[in-house]
Amino acid sequence: MSAGEAKEYLARREIPQLFESLLNGLMCYKPDDPIEYLESCLQKVKELGGSEKVKWDTFVSPEKKALPPLNGGQSRRSFFRNVMPDNSNFPYRRYDRLPPIQQFSIESDTDLSETAELIEEYDVFDPARPRPKIILVIGGPGSGKGTQSLKIAERYGFNYISVGELLRKKIHSTSSNRKWSLIAKIITTGELAPQETTITEIKQRLMQIPDEEGIVIDGFPRDVAQAISFEDQICTPDLVVFLACSNQRLKERLLKRAEQQGRPDDNLKATQRRLMNFKQNAVPLVKYFQEKGLIVTFDADRDEEEVFSDISSAVDNKLFANKEAAAGTNELDCSLIMDSGDTAYTEFDFEDQEEDQSSFSGYESTGDFSEDLKKSNIFFIVGGPGSGKSSQCEQLAKKYGFTHLSTANLLQNELSSLSERSKFIKDIMECGEPVPGGIVLELLKEAMITNLGDTKGFLIDGYPCELKEAEEFESKIGEPKLVFCLDCSAETMNSRYLMRNQTSQHFDSAETIKEGIEGYCQAAKPLTAYYERKTQLCKVDAEGTAEDVFLDVCKSIDSFLKKEEAAFSTETQ
Repeated sequence: MSAGEAKEYLARREIPQLFESLLNGLMCYKPDDPIEYLESCLQKVKELGGSEKVKWDTFVSPEKKALPPLNGGQSRRSFFRNVMPDNSNFPYRRYDRLPPIQQFSIESDTDLSETAELIEEYDVFDPARPRPKIILVIGGPGSGKGTQSLKIAERYGFNYISVGELLRKKIHSTSSNRKWSLIAKIITTGELAPQETTITEIKQRLMQIPDEEGIVIDGFPRDVAQAISFEDQICTPDLVVFLACSNQRLKERLLKRAEQQGRPDDNLKATQRRLMNFKQNAVPLVKYFQEKGLIVTFDADRDEEEVFSDISSAVDNKLFANKEAAAGTNELDCSLIMDSGDTAYTEFDFEDQEEDQSSFSGYESTGDFSEDLKKSNIFFIVGGPGSGKSSQCEQLAKKYGFTHLSTANLLQNELSSLSERSKFIKDIMECGEPVPGGIVLELLKEAMITNLGDTKGFLIDGYPCELKEAEEFESKIGEPKLVFCLDCSAETMNSRYLMRNQTSQHFDSAETIKEGIEGYCQAAKPLTAYYERKTQLCKVDAEGTAEDVFLDVCKSIDSFLKKEEAAFSTETQ
């Protein structure tokens, strides 16, 4: 059964709203025996005449119907596609996406709680009641987040959530689940757990404690993309506490914690990877919250009681007194994140340095080429399926001496190798999970560094696909000089793709092609708007011939190169 056929079946049988009604009932009554409760609900479905007779509140008694439907809230996220038919009469059919169909197999996922991921958007907090105060505590591994979070929770009578512990408990309780086994591998190599999975776990935990006055969340978000996702799917935090710690202090604390606790993610390679991820993500994340006036930064190298005293004053001012005297936009002192002269956390110097420094995933040490990469001529070529990205990149690479990099090709090359990373990627893909963005970005970075001395620039084909990828690329590699958007209608892309199908060894169904085009169109809007604001976007009419498109792109590149040459001449005079 193809993905399209599976979706059609689910829609025709009214399965999504059946899940929604069952989940609403479970959340309202919280039965001691959920299996028995669900059995009684399904019996009622039969009596009603089938799942098409079920509404979101079928299993909610009249006095509890003030509770909104799970997906009834209005979300700010707008670019996820709706997989349900347009002619539906069901009023609450706003399901962003269904998980890969293999997640319904007995082999992969039998835990009913996973069905919560069928519905991505719902109100975490009851809009009819005051929302709990939310404090996020962030900082590097070993900065004291857990200690300070517990102290905050105890002082103010708030509930405490450790995102790391939340994930570790889930991994332990579902050790036979293939998806969570993969997530365990990701965490033990120092990478971030999949964003949507982490958000889902946080949402489910928050919904279990609806009556709290306040909640302290330790260790989330880790990057700007996670921060945006938290705000979109949960809420804007009331305060963000950032604990800044020097490299040397983090090293000492992590070595001590590894000896005392023996956590699986405190191994040497994972620790190095986590420190590097933190260094790359910390400054943009803090600046993001500074712009919103939500964050207070603290020097966490000091005694923990001294740090907590300062945090308490900030919480008192922000949440329990005059809000004008709150967090504000105090500047981040970067010296608190890295030691003087420290250029990368990959220089984290453990005593057993002779151990292989490459991570589990097969990453090789690429040195510090940050400045060289930032100075490179980087051009993004984005466009939907059938827009002609690859053919344009091949011609442009020949004309200008650029290196053409395609993430699809890089992944394919990696899969054909015998590296540990390739095995890891295969496992992920077999489970229907997307390849983590960190791995894709690392492949790009490695390829760019390999070609640095032999190229005049980089043409990156089909990347970024969404705004989150654009922000991560900029924070970890650098900004593109120009972004070319090959703009053509969905009808044109569809017809070209169908023609290509006739000569290709890999045949995609019409439904798959349609979904790919719709997904691109929705994700492209915020992406192109982002680059348009930064004056880097070059829209190219791709409806014409390949030759016409090529000439238009060349004009923009020629103009850019002339300006670069003129600027260089001025500097050297």
